[in-house]
Amino acid sequence: MSEKNRDGKRTARERLAVEREKQKTAEKRRRTLVVAAAVVGVLGLATVIGVIAANSGKKKGPSAGPVVAPSGAQGKDSLAVPVGKDGARSTLTVWEDFRCPACQAYEAAYRPTIHELTASGKLRVEYHLVRLIDGNLGGTGSLRAANAAACAQDAGKFPAFHDVLYENQPKETEDAYADNGKLLALAGKVSGLDTPAFRACVTKGTHDAWVDKSHQAFQAGGFSGTPTVLLNGKTISQDRTMTPAKLKQVVEAAGRG
Repeated sequence: MSEKNRDGKRTARERLAVEREKQKTAEKRRRTLVVAAAVVGVLGLATVIGVIAANSGKKKGPSAGPVVAPSGAQGKDSLAVPVGKDGARSTLTVWEDFRCPACQAYEAAYRPTIHELTASGKLRVEYHLVRLIDGNLGGTGSLRAANAAACAQDAGKFPAFHDVLYENQPKETEDAYADNGKLLALAGKVSGLDTPAFRACVTKGTHDAWVDKSHQAFQAGGFSGTPTVLLNGKTISQDRTMTPAKLKQVVEAAGRG
């Protein structure tokens, strides 16, 4: 083989090697860009998630004015609205939000049983009203509805109005209960509730600060969501074996004991 041919093959190999090196460099650069883009995407997603998580924990500042507990409120700081007889052997503690769909679902499933047990004197329910959805999605419907329910307690109509609020609950994303007019219209479904005193209580937000204090107690308790339900101090809202029938069975057994 001539020297010229050898030089030509060597040059070709060198050119091929250089081209392959360029391709490797280009591929490495492409992979780097892809990884960088992926990292940016993950960081962006993390930022969004962080903002969502932060916002979900936020709530509006405390309502102005004195803390006025509704008539007959009991428990620590008078934050519980009681339904049922004081002498009942069992106590059901319910932390709820009138904008909360899960609370509405719980009510629909357990209401007949709870009504039966409270009417028979075997169960006492302590309702604690919070404004969790207001903090998660914005708006004031949780607060306004809770204040109206407290006003209904002043009138001795809490249980009936409580049920009406859940029966007419708007979609979670629709802050319909922020409208006092809507709440006053629903009061017409409860005999004897729509009075000047009730209307003044609703429109003035008489119990707004009390609702805020109840919400603060909910947060201090370390509860993660609504409804949070406890039977005689033990959380049962996460008990997948709990049913209305089982609740009745447990309460009746406690009554016999």
